[in-house]
Amino acid sequence: MRFVQFQSESGRGVGVELGDGGDIVDLNKCSSEIPNNMKDFIAGGQTYLDLAKSAVDSGENVLKRNQVSLLSPIDNPEKLICIGMNYIDHCAEQNMPVPKEPVVFSKFNSSIIGPLDNIPYPDETNELDWEVELTIIIGKTGKNIPKDKAMDYVFGYTVAHDVSARDWQLQRNGNQFLIGKSMDGFCPLGPAIVTKEDIGDPHNLHLWTSVNGVAKQDSNTNQLVFKTEEVVEFCSRFFTLKPGDTILTGTPPGVGVFRKPPEFLKRGDVVEVGIEKIGVLKNQIV
Repeated sequence: MRFVQFQSESGRGVGVELGDGGDIVDLNKCSSEIPNNMKDFIAGGQTYLDLAKSAVDSGENVLKRNQVSLLSPIDNPEKLICIGMNYIDHCAEQNMPVPKEPVVFSKFNSSIIGPLDNIPYPDETNELDWEVELTIIIGKTGKNIPKDKAMDYVFGYTVAHDVSARDWQLQRNGNQFLIGKSMDGFCPLGPAIVTKEDIGDPHNLHLWTSVNGVAKQDSNTNQLVFKTEEVVEFCSRFFTLKPGDTILTGTPPGVGVFRKPPEFLKRGDVVEVGIEKIGVLKNQIV
């Protein structure tokens, strides 16, 4: 199933999208037991999943796409984790060795915006860049999760645009990533969280970025250095993973900063990032 958060005339809700870009089943209208935010829905586990399936099967409470505005499919995770240098081909474009263990950093939740929202261009940067990322959504609480059990803790996947201010990421703030990765609007998510069962193999998905219709990134998640199982195992060694925790798994080559000459986003640009079986984010820089 494809789970979304949306805003309609009757308020905010959690729904099931009937195909990429399709109409939306309003789960909150189908059952008063279902919470109207994704984090709590995920935490409810199989009980809420069963209710969602029944709601879809009923064919009732279906909202036409033009009746809703999509929000980020999750906007309040306890943790918003990022993995750096996690594509073999991205390491190659930087002439950097492949990491021997995951490189972990974070973004603030306040950077999260929806799949069609505008990205504000901060006055503090002159080097705004793009990154498409496959994103893991954790489904249940776990600590010290073994690799062979890791997928049991995954709810599904979504698309992230890890917007980056490269001057602040790579040249300022002592080379700490946080400021360069966490400015307002720096984490568009969506359009839906697709359950792992509907993704199939998450490590063989086409992913891409275009700016104003011009292709910039074009790769496959088979280039990931550390796959979902290894990322979940590693992160859970250090902190307890909780339902709704959101893990961006890194970006492939083609980012602006490593182009020759470097390219950066400007106001008015329209960036589209997409992943096969999940969907596309389309955000304008303003």
